[in-house]
Amino acid sequence: MRPRPLTAVTAPACLTVLALATAAPAAATSTHEAGPPPVDVQLLAFNDFHGALQPPSGSGGRVTLADGSTVDAGGLASFATHLRQLEAETPNSLTVSNGDMIGGSPFLSALFRDEPTVDAMDALGLDVATVGNHEFDEGVDELLRIVEGGACHPEDGCLDGDGYDGSDATWLAANVVVRDTGEPILPPYVVHEFDGVQVGVIGLTLDETPSIVSAEGIADNEFLDEVATINRYTAELQADGVEAVVVSLHEGGEAGGGPNACEEPTGPAFEIAERVTDAVDVVLTGHYHNGYVCQGEDEVDGKLVTQALSNGRLITDVDLSIDRRTGDVVAKAAENVVVSRDVAPDAEAQALVDRYAALAEPIANEPVGAVTADVLRAQEPLVGDLGGESPLGNLIADAQLAATDEEAGAVAAFMNPGGVRADLTLASSDAGEGEGVVTYGEAFEVQPFNNLLTTLDLTGAQLYALLDQQFAVGRVLAPSDSVRYTVAADGSAVVPGSLTIGGTVVDTAATYRITVNNFLAGGGDGFTVLTEGTNAVNQPGFDVDALIAYLSGDPVAPPATDRITVAG
Repeated sequence: MRPRPLTAVTAPACLTVLALATAAPAAATSTHEAGPPPVDVQLLAFNDFHGALQPPSGSGGRVTLADGSTVDAGGLASFATHLRQLEAETPNSLTVSNGDMIGGSPFLSALFRDEPTVDAMDALGLDVATVGNHEFDEGVDELLRIVEGGACHPEDGCLDGDGYDGSDATWLAANVVVRDTGEPILPPYVVHEFDGVQVGVIGLTLDETPSIVSAEGIADNEFLDEVATINRYTAELQADGVEAVVVSLHEGGEAGGGPNACEEPTGPAFEIAERVTDAVDVVLTGHYHNGYVCQGEDEVDGKLVTQALSNGRLITDVDLSIDRRTGDVVAKAAENVVVSRDVAPDAEAQALVDRYAALAEPIANEPVGAVTADVLRAQEPLVGDLGGESPLGNLIADAQLAATDEEAGAVAAFMNPGGVRADLTLASSDAGEGEGVVTYGEAFEVQPFNNLLTTLDLTGAQLYALLDQQFAVGRVLAPSDSVRYTVAADGSAVVPGSLTIGGTVVDTAATYRITVNNFLAGGGDGFTVLTEGTNAVNQPGFDVDALIAYLSGDPVAPPATDRITVAG
């Protein structure tokens, strides 16, 4: 039996129909003929919020405009103000998160297992939440707890002291199914009705999610092809009389020209938009943290395609005109609105942030170590467009080796760059801990995923295969200081015989104890060689504990980035 749609009527049928004499979007071409005026529907979309309740810092808290100028943006209180202003423009409004609303979050949200972010979105009236890859960081069971509520986190409990009642939004996961039954873990789509017309929203994540989340938490699930999934449920919606179809897709791409342009679009989201049925009207995307609006002449196979950066810096305002007789979208246009901080902060949103900040402050501000200078996570160029080492990635690898060399016999460690989420800076924070002092909150923001450290055996041949895999997946692992090797000039492989551990050339037939986090050990980021390791042992505590232990002695200097060299 096919999954039935979850229908939500968000506007009463008795609402007065609004004439569209002056409301047709300028960028859209209307196909509406004489007859009853169409119905205006507004979609307000965002993606990759990542629990950014407080104003993000650095480049993650700025929007670069088409002219190259920048605007400070983001923060829940400003986001709420802009969202409420946009909602006030029409009575028919639908708010959609296109994945990664939670996960990979700063300390304030992550400490409370992202429950503050869900509470915040409930207060803002979020209607639809599509799952992204980060919603699976702690596995399906934890995702369902976040959605359904009724229970505290099995390890941490309810740290805010007042329980947890779940999310008010409709969560969608069209292409994530239970392996044994083929049934979606959450509804595949939702239908909302406005003044007698229906809008269907299909929500799904990228089918490569299993390669970028821990395998243990999704062992009983499959992630299906995006195009086939979208086409299946679009046909089902049409069979039920729904002709206005929106896809909320946590997959992305890149386009230039500023947040409201679409120059030279590339990436999987655009390929998917090209291939799916023409019955789809709008594709809202995410995952790439890029900003674009592809409309008018830049539409992708007749579909409006958008993305809104990350961290709540943009809100995509999509205006649809829907024919009252046929249910078809007859005009569409969109704009990415900058969530600038020059507006009055929303009082309710600010109160929520302040409440959780007060609860977190004693933990966040506890000093745990010190650094002698900024330790940055940005990868330095290696070969071509491929990034190599970073000072912070190297430091983390060193910390993981120090945590496992004696207890587990490790001789080397490797860290995935995507797991390094913030810099360690010399300057004191507003908490006044002092220059160079690292607080628990700062360390947690660097490594917020609560991964375990896994030490396992690899042969020398497997080590070479692991490092060669870096160039296939496009990600270079940060090596501990015990490791040295040379990359071929064309960036295709490690030069044979160049790999050393502890100053000794690696023997392809010998066995070596290697430490990685459990995400990598499960084949995360495409490093499938690690799944071939033997004698795997998980160490007590989390990866952030190893970092804190490493920082707890004398102030630590940024490591040199000289562990990988390029031939020639």
